[in-house]
This record gives sequence, C-alpha cells and structure tokens, in this order.
Amino acid sequence: MATSTSKTAAKAAKAPAKTAARAAPKKTPAVKAKAPAKAAAKPVKTVAPKAAAAKPKAAKPAAKPAAKAKRAPVADDQRRYYIEVAAYYIAERHGFSSGRELADWEQASKEIDQLLADGRLNP
Repeated sequence: MATSTSKTAAKAAKAPAKTAARAAPKKTPAVKAKAPAKAAAKPVKTVAPKAAAAKPKAAKPAAKPAAKAKRAPVADDQRRYYIEVAAYYIAERHGFSSGRELADWEQASKEIDQLLADGRLNP
C-alpha cells in the first residue's frame, strides 16, 4: 500500500506543476525592429511607344440627343401656388404698384411654365 500512496502523492505533486506551467505564458525573446534598408536607386526602364495599328478604329456613332425625362404633370393647385409666389416677388420688385396685378400674374405664369418644361422646378 505504500507504493500506491507514494504514486498518488507523486502524481499530486506533479499536477500543480503542470497547471502552473500551462497558466503562465511562455516568454518569447524580444524582436528588435530592423531599420529600413536604404532604397537602392534602380534605373527606370523606358518603353518605346507602340507603332500605330494598321487598322484604324471604327468611329463611334454620334451620341443621340438626350431625351427629356418624362415628369409627372404638376397638379393644378400646385402650379397655381408656384405662380402666386412668383407673382408676389415680381410685384415686390415693382414696389406693389397698383394696376400691374394682371401683368405680374401673366409674367409669373410664363416663368413657372418655362421652369416646369425645363425640369428646373421639382414639383
């Protein structure tokens, strides 16, 4: 029985040493950073331009004029609001002088219609 007890005691003595060895990280030697090597001047290789191809490239077809994107028509009440605002600013430029209301409205209507047709006014 002494032998079995001494074997277990020997195992018990070795066990803590194994776990301690596993738990402690291994030390690695420090690696020194190498200084960058001096860049050696390499000669630049020049390439001669290629000779023109015997066959000329086919001409690209002319670009088609860009078609205007179809925009959803503006609702009548939205168009009227745009004209009202534009007419107000036109009248303001004239000092809100009396008797120009119809001319200001017509001018605003033309301007808004042109802006909508050009696509510069987003409804």
